[in-house]
Amino acid sequence: MGDSRPQVAILDDYAGVALRLADWSPVQKHSRVSVFDRHLAEDEAAEVLRPFDVICTLRERMALPRTLLERLPNLKLITIVGRSLPSLDMAAATERGILVAHTDFAHPRFRSVHDATPELAWGLLIATVRNLAEEHRRMREGAWQSTTGVTLSGKTLGLIGLGRVGKRMAEYANVFGMEVIAWSQNLTAEAAAAAGARRVEKAALFGESDVVSVHVVLSERTRGLVGEDELALMKPHAYLINTSRGPIVDETAMIGALRAGRIAGAGLDAFDIEPLPPDHPLRRLPNVTLSPHLGYVTREMLGAFYSDTVEAVAAWLDGDPIRIANPEAARR
Repeated sequence: MGDSRPQVAILDDYAGVALRLADWSPVQKHSRVSVFDRHLAEDEAAEVLRPFDVICTLRERMALPRTLLERLPNLKLITIVGRSLPSLDMAAATERGILVAHTDFAHPRFRSVHDATPELAWGLLIATVRNLAEEHRRMREGAWQSTTGVTLSGKTLGLIGLGRVGKRMAEYANVFGMEVIAWSQNLTAEAAAAAGARRVEKAALFGESDVVSVHVVLSERTRGLVGEDELALMKPHAYLINTSRGPIVDETAMIGALRAGRIAGAGLDAFDIEPLPPDHPLRRLPNVTLSPHLGYVTREMLGAFYSDTVEAVAAWLDGDPIRIANPEAARR
């Protein structure tokens, strides 16, 4: 007889660490677990994931639109990181009675991992202004130095967003001797000062900054927030850093500014399409430092994510209560 246990899919485990960073035995005891270490496009996902009862996602690595959910007849549970997932059609999941279990960021396991993204952002910033990626490539090829970087001390860092990540970036910048200015739609002068920054208007931030770093959440209000007009205000020797979400920056306008040398360079960890297509023009621009959305990707952070996922899936398999983002789905 065949194995009739529920099937659980762990998606987009690019580094092959999901089963090592958490104890999946409570899930494996009652189900069959399959790990996918590469990204699945929608049509392939519809075919490959058709037998699965549970899908475990990691942030926005996998889009789950209505057109895909309607092709997964066995799907009963989706686990997500955070309380919502922009790339998941929650209404479609609810209509189909698919439960969506969310992460509990209040759990103690998450207390020590929130510095993952600001640490990566600061490292990418330094790598960008000192041309480390280009010089690393030349060293590998047997060459020697060919670029000149800039010193951060005495320069101005402009922060788009001064939330948890932005505040940590301000702390780092102050230690490096930078002036910090900040802007977001709801930021007040008092809140900026409390974080060690000076609140300015949006246009002033782009005009005064030597480095602009993006730290707002992607929403309809922030999509395209950094566009052609904002990039035109930047100094020719200024840099743009984006470790938040790709669509916050108008990609076409940014590529145009980089190609024309209207800004000195960019450090990017997030993109409109992820994984970034092999033939994407950003891969060929010499004044761009790229990383493959590593902001939250540390062993500690992934371990916390996957441990939380295990708890949710195991509870569902046992028929116990779980954290549900769409409780109305349970009534369908």
